[in-house]
Amino acid sequence: MDPLYDYKAPKKATNLSLNSDLLKKSKALNINLSATLEQALQEKLAQTKSQQWASENKNAIKAYNDFVEEHGCFGDEYRTF
Repeated sequence: MDPLYDYKAPKKATNLSLNSDLLKKSKALNINLSATLEQALQEKLAQTKSQQWASENKNAIKAYNDFVEEHGCFGDEYRTF
């Protein structure tokens, strides 16, 4: 499986526009804005890529679910739970 992004890529300065009160309160609590944004973007990227994969593979997922519905899952007869 491919990584979400290049974790070793160099940092790049970026200008952002933020709600001024949100920024003020975050700074007052010593919240690391760069680290927080990176974490939020990583989570959003993972969520978006997951949704994209599910969308691209919805036909295969449906076909598999239909097959299991009709024929059961491999090894069902050996399941003890």
